[in-house]
Parts: sequence; C-alpha cells; structure tokens
Amino acid sequence: MAKIKVATTSLAGCFGCHMSFLDLDERLVALAEVAEFDRSPITDIEHCGPCDIGLIEGGVCNSENVHVLREFRKNCKILVAVGACAINGGLPAMRNHISLEDCLLEAYRDGIGVENAQIPSDPELPLLLDKVHPIHEIVKIDYFLPGCPPSADVFWTFLTALLEGREPSFPYELVHYD
Repeated sequence: MAKIKVATTSLAGCFGCHMSFLDLDERLVALAEVAEFDRSPITDIEHCGPCDIGLIEGGVCNSENVHVLREFRKNCKILVAVGACAINGGLPAMRNHISLEDCLLEAYRDGIGVENAQIPSDPELPLLLDKVHPIHEIVKIDYFLPGCPPSADVFWTFLTALLEGREPSFPYELVHYD
C-alpha cells in the first residue's frame, strides 16, 4: 500500500501547533510507517507538492501567507485548519482592532525603548495585509482541529480516523484550549 503524503506549514502564529504535533512522540514512528512528509519543518522542503493531507497552523497576515495557503489548497486533497490562529486568527488577530499604520508606528517608532527606528520597507519583505484573517476566509478548508494548540491526542485521533476511512470526531475531553 502506498504511503499517504502529508504537508505542514506555519503562517502567522507561534509554531505551537507544530510543537504539539511533535508531542506524538513514539506515535510518530507509527505514523512514518504509513505516511511520508512533503513540505514541513521535518523535511525542509520549500514548496508543497501533491499531497493527501495539508495541515496549516497560523492566521493569514501577509502576501506570502496568502501565496503559501493557495499553494497548499491547490496541492492537497484535504486541507486542515490547525489551532486557534488558523481557525479564527488567534493572538495575531488582536492587531485587527487598530489600524495597520498605528500598529507599525507603535512597534517600530513610538514604542517604549524604541529610539531612532523606522518602519521596515525592504521590497524583500512580504506585503502586510490590513487585517489578520483565519485561513477559511482565503481558501476552502475541509477540517478544523481546535485548540491552542491542539493536543498530540487530537492530531492522533484525527489522522488515524482519516487513515482508517472514518469521519474524524473528537470526544469532549480532547477539545480544549490550554
């Protein structure tokens, strides 16, 4: 039987969902028997190729995030929003309550301890969006894994259900925000 292909990426977030995924510990060995990783921090592959499952953590805050997200949607049969930032914007979306200009001024010019600084304007930097968006506002999402971050048990329950051809569902005690 051919292995399924899994890709992961982190957009605007803290990388906590990936860390929780790694908490699968020895279950990663069992997963490696039936899955291979495409783009992910595990492989350091830069672009997402054809995959069965794409796991996306983080919200969408810049043009690069939009590009990566659309690439994943194009190449993944199943696309999964992982964690609070991907599902509703999470902590990065706290900046949505002030203008982007005010946010940049506070961070780079007017903040405490900031002297003689300027807002970065290098053309190599991705263009910031006016708001941080949950990923479902940009592309169609097939599943949502709740949590901040989702626990390793949530990942395991979800992935094993898919591998067994079952519709994933979570017992109440697995769905929480730590």
